[in-house]
Amino acid sequence: MKTDPFFDYIRIDEFSVTPKYLQLTNAVLNAIKEGKLEKDIMLPSINELSFVLEVSRDTAEKGYRYLKKLGVIDSVPGKGYYVSRTDFRQKKSIMLLFNKLSAHKKIVYDAFIKTLGTDAAVDFYVYNNDFNLFKKLIQNQKQEYTHYVIIPHFVEERDKAAEVINQIPKEKLLLLDKKVPEVEGNYAAVYENFEVDIYHALEQAKDELSKYHTLKLIFPDKSYFPREIIKGFYHFCQQYAFDHLLVSDIAKEPIREGEVYINLMEDDLVILLDRIISLKLEVGKQVGVISYNETRVKRFILNGITTISTDFENMGSTAARLILENSKQHIEVPFYLFKRASI
Repeated sequence: MKTDPFFDYIRIDEFSVTPKYLQLTNAVLNAIKEGKLEKDIMLPSINELSFVLEVSRDTAEKGYRYLKKLGVIDSVPGKGYYVSRTDFRQKKSIMLLFNKLSAHKKIVYDAFIKTLGTDAAVDFYVYNNDFNLFKKLIQNQKQEYTHYVIIPHFVEERDKAAEVINQIPKEKLLLLDKKVPEVEGNYAAVYENFEVDIYHALEQAKDELSKYHTLKLIFPDKSYFPREIIKGFYHFCQQYAFDHLLVSDIAKEPIREGEVYINLMEDDLVILLDRIISLKLEVGKQVGVISYNETRVKRFILNGITTISTDFENMGSTAARLILENSKQHIEVPFYLFKRASI
């Protein structure tokens, strides 16, 4: 039975991607900030912490060791740990919600955390493009955060997203990667302009694309990608008189010489390249390939895969800067074409 009131406000969230020792650290800092833990109060032992919170002893010890490094708690041999100071600079507390984990999302996360430095405690969640899980995470969170940073991409029920997001006080909200038109009020945003971005990127590659007759955009039916990408693709093809087609399943689509394929999903790129090679078609001469989202490995695949991509590092660092400055700006992130041998 939990007898120590400490455990009424210190919790570990199994849904969070944040390491458990940092969850413990953030929870203690928040409890001190809210006056629930006062100076000189004794804290549960490492063994008790491990048992009640159901974490490893190493996790509990690492959490206390980090708090001790911050100068917030101290220990007395034979007696245990206690709160040594409550007058530390109060950190910003951030609930960070990503729609998925991927190589480029890691770039966003790393830049975000690096720019924040030690001035913020971040609880990190991934909802896997699932609206119901997203809604549950927002509505069931126990802590009052200073900021909510959300990447709002959903496979289904995306029309309901604004209803949930509008429940968050706008002075605490930052939308990342994509704006939601129905979200009201004065909030911060760091976003891509999907329709305009793909149009201008393809326009920059127009000379290379001119040796092909058909452009195909691989856009799966069950996709979280914004449909503005399709609008920008159609606009470009109509403007420059390219035959064009929307492909829902690249595993079944006939592949012919003179076509360019634009893929959004990393799995689709693997399937596409495997099929092109099996047909003995030469990438960059007989068939063109353009891939969304720049990653280092694409520089080396088949002498280089052409990519169109936002600046993910810029996205993460800009979002962190807006939080540190308490800014409500809306900032469009740069978008680039990286021409390589695949076209």
